Amino acid sequence: MIRFEEFTLANGLRVIVHEDDTVQLAVLNILYDVGSRDEEPNKTGFAHLFEHLMFGGSANIPSYDEPLQLVGGENNAFTSTDITNYYLTVPAANIETGFWLESDRMLSLSFDPQVLEVQRKVVIEEFKQRYLNQPYGDVWLKLRPLAYEKHPYHWATIGKEISHIENATMDDVKHFFFRHYVPSNATLVVAGNVKVDQVKRLAEKWFGSIPSGNKPARKLPLEPAQLKKRVQTVEAKVPANALYKTWHMGGRFDTDYYASDFLSDVLSRGHSSRLYQTLVQEKEIFNSISSFVMGSIDPGLLVVSGRVKDGIDLKDAEAEVDEVLQQVVKDGITSQELEKVKNQAEASLKLGEVEVLNRAMNLAFASLSGDADLVNQEAARMEKISLDDVQRVAKSILKEENSSVMYYQSI
Repeated sequence: MIRFEEFTLANGLRVIVHEDDTVQLAVLNILYDVGSRDEEPNKTGFAHLFEHLMFGGSANIPSYDEPLQLVGGENNAFTSTDITNYYLTVPAANIETGFWLESDRMLSLSFDPQVLEVQRKVVIEEFKQRYLNQPYGDVWLKLRPLAYEKHPYHWATIGKEISHIENATMDDVKHFFFRHYVPSNATLVVAGNVKVDQVKRLAEKWFGSIPSGNKPARKLPLEPAQLKKRVQTVEAKVPANALYKTWHMGGRFDTDYYASDFLSDVLSRGHSSRLYQTLVQEKEIFNSISSFVMGSIDPGLLVVSGRVKDGIDLKDAEAEVDEVLQQVVKDGITSQELEKVKNQAEASLKLGEVEVLNRAMNLAFASLSGDADLVNQEAARMEKISLDDVQRVAKSILKEENSSVMYYQSI
């Protein structure tokens, strides 16, 4: 149980406080409700670019890292299709430094042209190294637009193409910042050795005067139901042929999300899982294979991917995967399999609550559902999942017309 209190400032900033006097540090986590799904189709990669720009100096503080390091603090950030999340940890006595730093960059960035050019080069280099010049690095640059035709999950968080970042202007940057990086579009979680009254005072002092801005009205195009299998073949200099197959499924806060997650765990979590046992150990068709759910807020994907052994045709490998999946559709899973993945999920949940930083992040993300207490309901929701639920979800998701497959051929 993660105990917390929450309140909202007059400017719309939602604040969540989790007291834990057993630790000597404090965490300040700010989640901005903006990800790559909120970008314009011809200006992608901006959410990720901002993850970098936010460390390049703000209105009154030229360097973010130095003041934090001087008080023994650390920080980092990450971007996804749905959110941009910034977090820092400091000795609890120095938490006000965190409020000072985060409030100033919420107020305004420095918008220094030199900072933009430096971070632009950093992001472009990351695009090249991680996505273009690395084996299998471009998988999601190609697989997303295959699986999504309308929804902005169509492109990866890094962006559609380098030119979108190359051509980003200062006006583009300012428009994106003042549209999305506003109090009414953010959730602040303060956790650790802090008190609610203390956080209320500091939040009002440092964030209260920032103009609320207008929380963007999100009107994203819905992805239509997929009615026909999509296939793409890619050729590249990679170590082995690889298979990637996706199916559309519900989003992170969907009622059936946990059943879908358990389905993917039964298929590939551990050496006793169905795909690994059948296709890696017994039939020796794959060198490695995995399945996972995307966990995106809007309807996402269940993904199966694997590296195929030399001499095995990718279409034959896909047929073997389908055979394993259809057995689950036809006969369901066993009570032993369900109990195993439930125990694994519960263990992961408890492990994730050990660190106070993880608790803060989980509270921030859960708040996007409209109820931050979702973090305390997950175990019960998981426990309710039945064998029938998993089979029903398998029948609903694992249809051939709902799939997109990419044959990644080694040349």
